[in-house]
Amino acid sequence: MANSMTTIGSVAEIFDGPHATPTKTNDGPFFLSISSLENGRLDLSKSAHLSEVDFKKWTKRVTPRMGDLLFSYETRLGEAALMPDGVRACLGRRMGLLRPRSDKVIPEYLLYAYLSPTFQQTIVANTITGATVDRIALNEMPDFAIRIPGMEEQKKVADLLKNIDAKIDCNNRINAELEAMAKALYDYWFVQYDFPDINGNPYKSSGGEMIFNTTLKREIPEGWCNSTIGSLISLEYGKGLKAENRTGSGYPVIGSNGVVGYHSDFLVKGPGIVVGRKGTVGAITFIHTDFFPIDTTYYVKPIAEIGFIYLKYLLSSLGLENMNSDSAVPGLNREAALRIPRAFPPTSLIQNFERRIAPLFNKMHISSQENQQLSQLREWLLPLLMNGQVSVVQRVR
Repeated sequence: MANSMTTIGSVAEIFDGPHATPTKTNDGPFFLSISSLENGRLDLSKSAHLSEVDFKKWTKRVTPRMGDLLFSYETRLGEAALMPDGVRACLGRRMGLLRPRSDKVIPEYLLYAYLSPTFQQTIVANTITGATVDRIALNEMPDFAIRIPGMEEQKKVADLLKNIDAKIDCNNRINAELEAMAKALYDYWFVQYDFPDINGNPYKSSGGEMIFNTTLKREIPEGWCNSTIGSLISLEYGKGLKAENRTGSGYPVIGSNGVVGYHSDFLVKGPGIVVGRKGTVGAITFIHTDFFPIDTTYYVKPIAEIGFIYLKYLLSSLGLENMNSDSAVPGLNREAALRIPRAFPPTSLIQNFERRIAPLFNKMHISSQENQQLSQLREWLLPLLMNGQVSVVQRVR
């Protein structure tokens, strides 16, 4: 293990990005943001675009290319991801780049080594705590110690971890497609009003009777009624739970923007819906299992006998993210949310929708459970593989 220890500067070139921000555009090359780095992956949906003119200016120092390791050297320290193929982009503020030396290290292995607990501790040990943000000094980074074994071991380890990540990504893509299908059916039935009529034909397109509603000031299908969101649900406060009690396994702990950990006990029987109260205001999280919503959230308690799948899409359509009632820390105005008027279909139509969509949600749940298990396996393997405590044995056929 000792002869595998080296330094970052020995296996990669180090570059940093510009110390300014260009004018954002609607399209064009990406201006990579450190917010796009998440758990070893690059989420380009969180990066803005810039013009071709600015792209030339912002890539004078370096142009990111496939296999480069992107990382944050200020604020979100420890986050990293590989630059994908076919993407034109420049580095954003507070973002650095490691360009692997091809004779020394495989890009994928470098990423996993960077994300390993050992190197993350190296980052912590070299963190400079500033008045505004924490950072690492790029001029000192070449001397950071890192374990890089021979190419053969690198390939075996990288292939194993890549296969786990690939399965997680595949499940995420499947779930995204299933989610899009469910959302499309909801819109078709409850926004466009083309739910099946008594003959199985799309209601509005087939000439179903529409009645003008004076409260909503628009036409709604005959047999529908108008009421407020508060007639269907109440929004109950989550409960405080310290960060140290959100580690390990058990029931998912839900914050204002999704799962933030796990706890040995649950607060709410699943399935259910959590709404962001503080921080990410109005974010909707659907939970299949029993769960623990923390105090930055509300959880949905149905008043009427309405299914959670229908409620998920109904709540997502309300624009709750714009109902911020606090000046300092963003906070959802619960009373205003519950007063929102909407047209509601007969219960039988909602039940029909739930029956049709339930199989899709069951598949999403199975994929999500598998991803949780794969992520736990990856987190268990990562330090062992990176420290050389276990090795990958290639099966001979």
